[in-house]
Amino acid sequence: MTQLHTSQGDINPYAGMRQLPSFTLISNDIQEGEPLPAELYAEYAGGQNRSPQLSWSGFPKETRSFAVTCFDPDAPTGSGFWHWAVANIPLEVTELPAGVGAQAGEGLPAGSLTLPNEKREPWFMGAAPPEGTGVHHYWFVVHALDVERIDIDPQATPAAMGGMMRPSVLARAVLVATGEFGGAA
Repeated sequence: MTQLHTSQGDINPYAGMRQLPSFTLISNDIQEGEPLPAELYAEYAGGQNRSPQLSWSGFPKETRSFAVTCFDPDAPTGSGFWHWAVANIPLEVTELPAGVGAQAGEGLPAGSLTLPNEKREPWFMGAAPPEGTGVHHYWFVVHALDVERIDIDPQATPAAMGGMMRPSVLARAVLVATGEFGGAA
C-alpha cells in the first residue's frame, strides 16, 4: 500500500506517482515545515497574496524547462486546492522573485504561462484555510522537465498541466510550509 502521509502527518500528493530524483529548492520567504509569513496569505485572510521568492539548483543536466506549482492537499474539498501553477519557465531561469505571481504577472520570465488557480484566476492565491480545518501544508514544487515547453491551453487547470507534463518530469524540488486559519493575524 502506498504511504500517503509524510512524517509531518500531511498528505503527500506525490506518493502515488513514480518516484523521481530531487534537487534543491530554497526561499528567502518560507522554510521547510515552518508557518507561512502573513504576506503569503490571501488578502481576504489578512495577507497580500504575495508569491514567495524561490530559487533552485542541482537539477538534472537533461532539463530543458521548469514548472512551478503550489498545492494544498489539506483543503477540505476532497481534492485539495491549487494556489499557483506556472508552466514553460525557461532553462536559464533558476529563481522567481517574491511577488511574481501577482495579477499582472510582472517579473515572470518571457514565455512562461500562469494557469488559473482553483478560483479560476491566473495568479498566485495566498493561503486562507477555513476555520476549524487545522494546519494546512503548502507544497511549493519546482518540476524539472525534459521539454522546452508544454503546449497547454492558458485556461487549463493545474491538474491538467500535471497530467500533460507527467511523462516529461525528470525531477522535483519540494518545499512544504504550513498555514492555518488566522495565521496572517
